[in-house]
Amino acid sequence: MSMPQLGFMQGRLSSQLDGKIQCFPWPNWQKEFSEANRIKINTMEWTLDHERLNLNPIMTTNGRTEITKLREKHHISIPSLTGDCFMQAPFFKSSKDQRTELLTNLKSIIESCSLAEVKILVFPVVDEGSVETQEQEAILTDELLGLSNFLRLKAVQIAFESDFAPQKLGKFIERFPSESFGVNYDTGNSAAAGYSPAEEFTCFGRRVINVHLKDRILGGNTVPFGDGATNFETVFDQLNSCDYRGNFILQGARALDNNHAATLCRYVSFVNQCWKNVGSKT
Repeated sequence: MSMPQLGFMQGRLSSQLDGKIQCFPWPNWQKEFSEANRIKINTMEWTLDHERLNLNPIMTTNGRTEITKLREKHHISIPSLTGDCFMQAPFFKSSKDQRTELLTNLKSIIESCSLAEVKILVFPVVDEGSVETQEQEAILTDELLGLSNFLRLKAVQIAFESDFAPQKLGKFIERFPSESFGVNYDTGNSAAAGYSPAEEFTCFGRRVINVHLKDRILGGNTVPFGDGATNFETVFDQLNSCDYRGNFILQGARALDNNHAATLCRYVSFVNQCWKNVGSKT
């Protein structure tokens, strides 16, 4: 079995800003392209925050031009974008006026992804963006289903990253057409919640179109790969059984010694070994 393409979450090759584990790396975003190429990781998942949303390079014509030049120079592909902005300002929890503005932003983001040739838009429905009521779920579902034709026209798919239990997530994703919607599977979030990979992939495995790789303690925070509750080999076995052909995006714990490249390289080695172990059993 061939290993999916390994990539990294934008910002993981830069120092943390304001103590945040993840945010757009404003001071260093251009340099991450050359650094990724140096360590031979040639896939990046872009990050987009609500703060300074419309100033993010991917949202501007000049910014996208610069991204294209950097991508071509350093041989970096950007197949996906994680929209932390949706979690930071969830439209389905906002007032009607705010919702209109946030939905307008969402369409602009889809348009920008299309122009930048980003095919998958990860939509976190976790933490501050977690669905808490039936009304919120109904708003989320109705508004996003209303964008189905627009997504198809722009050749962009939304991948839900959700904290729903396996059966609920399976029923939730069934409401959405597979052409434009799928699931972003986060190994660490599932492990922290204590979910069974076998049950998860039975419920929605065929709808997984993007994977975030990280390790977390059961009921706790992100830790270095191998130190938490994530059973990577079991997850990889389940993904293989579903014939997964998408990407693996490294979203691991941050480097404590500020040696971000070395930390990413250790994670790559760890993942490669786990994948090899699974392959040797088949």
